[in-house]
Amino acid sequence: MKTLIKISNLLSRVERRQAIFLLLMVLFMALLDTLGIASIMPFIAVLTNPDLIETNVVINKVYKNLNMFGINTSQEFLFILGLFVFFILVFSLIFKALLTYIQLSFTSMCEYNLSKRITESYLRQPYSWFLSKHSADLGKTILSEVGLIISKGLKPLINLITYSVIAFAILVLLVITDPLLALMIGLILSVAYLSIYKFTRSFLTRIGNERLKANQKRFTIVSEAFGAAKELKVGNLEKVFLERFSNSAKKLARNSAIAGAIGQLPRYALEMIAFGGMLLLILYLMVEEVFFINVLPLIALYSFAGYRLLPAFQQIYASITQLRFVGPSLDAIYDDFKNLKPKKSQKDKKTISLKHSIDLKDVYYQYPNSTQTTIKNININIPIFSTVGVVGTTGSGKTTLIDIILGLLQVKKGTLEVDKIIIDKNNCETWQRSIGYVPQEIFIIDDTLEANIAFGIDKKDIIQENVIRAAKIAYIHDFVINNLSQQYQTIVGERGIRLSGGERQRIGIARALYRDPKILILDEATSSLDNLTEKFVMEKIRNVGDKKTIIMIAHRLSTVKNCDIIFYIENGEIIAHGTYNELIDSCEGFRKIESK
Repeated sequence: MKTLIKISNLLSRVERRQAIFLLLMVLFMALLDTLGIASIMPFIAVLTNPDLIETNVVINKVYKNLNMFGINTSQEFLFILGLFVFFILVFSLIFKALLTYIQLSFTSMCEYNLSKRITESYLRQPYSWFLSKHSADLGKTILSEVGLIISKGLKPLINLITYSVIAFAILVLLVITDPLLALMIGLILSVAYLSIYKFTRSFLTRIGNERLKANQKRFTIVSEAFGAAKELKVGNLEKVFLERFSNSAKKLARNSAIAGAIGQLPRYALEMIAFGGMLLLILYLMVEEVFFINVLPLIALYSFAGYRLLPAFQQIYASITQLRFVGPSLDAIYDDFKNLKPKKSQKDKKTISLKHSIDLKDVYYQYPNSTQTTIKNININIPIFSTVGVVGTTGSGKTTLIDIILGLLQVKKGTLEVDKIIIDKNNCETWQRSIGYVPQEIFIIDDTLEANIAFGIDKKDIIQENVIRAAKIAYIHDFVINNLSQQYQTIVGERGIRLSGGERQRIGIARALYRDPKILILDEATSSLDNLTEKFVMEKIRNVGDKKTIIMIAHRLSTVKNCDIIFYIENGEIIAHGTYNELIDSCEGFRKIESK
């Protein structure tokens, strides 16, 4: 029941309504199956003993009603009965095929919608949430675990309901025909399956947990191996990573195979019981009845019922074992849906345009699950159209400070204000629309250089003039025109593998400038450039500086030498601020950076 509730909660409201409609179709199919099985008995009875047309009250009444349609002989009546049985069989098979298609379509769309919703849930989490997550683990959940929950969770659940209804309907028919015999058959099958399931259920849960962990390791190892291809090749580490992957992949494959085998385990034993039981049934009925011809209809009924009942019981058992096996993965995704409340996208498409200044007032920040305060008592004023530098040693809090200004991190104490408007989670998207940001590490997609500069924009909506303008400011236009065979349409490869670090950084700068933002934030955005290229790039950026507010972090002081004001940060606090010359004269820590 808990599994049913969890899977139901993972479905949308529309999908729940579709599931109810599917259940109604299942009930109708069970009725058709039962009717088809029930129709066998009178047909065989009349076939073996035509006198029943006159002696059996029900059959005689049906026969007389058919007389008005021209059915006047027993042979014609038997032919109509045969056609009825055949029609019921054909119609039930056609309906079953239709139901199968609807079930497959329903589960496939559920997988699509579930993966989409959980992807959206992840993407809409605050930036601080991603700091404690592994991208391979998130990818594993979306690309692997969701599919497993549908194939080993939702589908088995639908099968469980479907075949339980069919089995129940058939058993009711058998009980009506011969209560004692039907109860004995139902009891034997139920006890056999329940005993095997009770014996294996804890084992299924354990290997389900092992499969979940092995799958997570598998995705992580693949991500790390291909992400560090250069280091892997230089260090001859292929064998090490291959063995790590092999161990996890083998455990996943082995546990999946074991779970599948357990699901099929009772099938062969029950087939033996069924066929042996059928022979015993024939012997039993022959002893009880005077004429074998009289037991033939009942034998036909039980044969046909067994043909439908055994697969139904097997599907019920296999579905239960799959639901048990998928339990750990279902719990993990259910917990994500339950605990992660996605940040809603702000409907207001307005932009907070900087008109006066950016102010950080008494700002403190501490990362989640950390006991150390990273940013302490920060007070900064950044006037419009100014160029501001932030410098400090590694780990001093520079990037954290920039992330706060970007609205990626929400301060624990104090305020971030733009023109006296406090920026918080409710309006940070509106603020971010004014910002062009260049991070330390530039993410390059496996697409054209043009698509990388106009990152996130549909190809049909890319404005070529904006791409070229941004590329010229980033000092990469000449490189594109002179060195790339297809110029801006050149495919740059996954993660920009065909580009140097400096070229990737200049693409990142062009990307930030494509939308012509009012505020430009550079987080060590020129660290991979040589001194001469950095000089040209910074001159280009300064040429548009009178139209933009520029905030930059740099590890080379030459980058921030011409800034209007420089903030020197140490251990999360602003130790000193002023122009380059003022800090050289007054701040020892700043001088140490200069001397390095």
